[in-house]
Formats: sequence, structure tokens, C-alpha cells
Amino acid sequence: MQPVASSAQVADDTLVVAALRRGDESVFTELVNAYSSPLLRLAQDFVRTRSVAEEVVQETWLAVLNGIDRFEGRSALGTWLYRIAANAALGKQRGKRVTSEVHLEDLLPTFHADGHRQGDSAALLADWSGTPESELLSGEAREILQHALEYLPAHYRAVLVLRDVEELTNEEAAQILGESVASIKSRLHRARMALREQLTRHLAPTLH
Repeated sequence: MQPVASSAQVADDTLVVAALRRGDESVFTELVNAYSSPLLRLAQDFVRTRSVAEEVVQETWLAVLNGIDRFEGRSALGTWLYRIAANAALGKQRGKRVTSEVHLEDLLPTFHADGHRQGDSAALLADWSGTPESELLSGEAREILQHALEYLPAHYRAVLVLRDVEELTNEEAAQILGESVASIKSRLHRARMALREQLTRHLAPTLH
């Protein structure tokens, strides 16, 4: 689900918001049925645990009921829902010690003073351009990606999930996370570098 606001969606959002403010339970039920699955997927990508993700979704709907009068319509209703869920998920991450996370710099490639890359020389010329996507996204490679995602600091993982999993635009991700577009672009670039580095370290010897 991509929360993009077309003119028709804006009109629909206006009607939905008005109905919610009147306490129309049938409209709220329709909204829950339409958005609960994508919100659960989003939350689970953030917090990695289904039970916690379900809590996030429940908190999102409670926040909608309590905050619909404050919705100003500056973004699509779907974007607003995503933002509530994302903030709730990030709050869960801040509320506990995430022992699996590491500093992003530890996941990025490192270089010697002369500019040459440190690490196994087998990874230096790793080229996956001829490797089928199905091979990179299944089996061992997929497992490596999942672990690398878990190691990413929460805010980097959030940007990566919104852009590369949910396929939202930089502008939409910025709205959801309350960040500037420039910040989203910078963080996304570094997060992608970190994931690529993890794949390079693990798969380069087997892909030559």
C-alpha cells in the first residue's frame, strides 16, 4: 500500500475523516479492514517480532480514534496512519535495549590510509550483476539480508523498510518519519551500503 494522495483520494479522505469524527463505527471498521494488514507488515519489519507488531497496530488504531480531531489533512490519510505506526514501532525500539543493533560504521566497508579496501581480497572485486535476483533473495543470501536488517540501527532500518520494502517515495518517507528529504536520502544511501557490504563479505567467495 502506497499512501499517495491523488485528488480522488483527498476527497475520499475528507469524507472518511468527517465520518470518523461523527463516530461512524462502520467507516472505522472499513478503515481497519483496509489498513491493518499493511500496517502489521510495516510494524513487523520495524520491530521484527509479530506480537510486538500487533501491539503497534492496536496502538495505532487507538491513536487514530483519539487523534482524528487533530488530523489536519496536510498528507494523505494513509501517510498519517503509516506515521503513527512508524512512531509507535520506533517507540517500542527505544523502550528496550536492542542488543542486536550495532553502530552503522561497523557494517560499512573500511579502507586503509592509501585508499585500498580492508578485508578479504576475494570480496574486493565482487560483482553480482550477473547473479539472478532469485539467487540473491533466497536461501543463504536472504538469511544474510534478514540478519543485516536486524543489526541496522532502528532509524536506518526504518528508512530502508519504507523506501525499499514498502516502495514509498523519499517525500513520503520524510513525511512519515518527520525528517527532511535530504536526511532520508543520506540515511538510505548509507543503509544500502551497509546491506551491500554484508552481502559482499558473505557471498563474494561463492559468486566468483
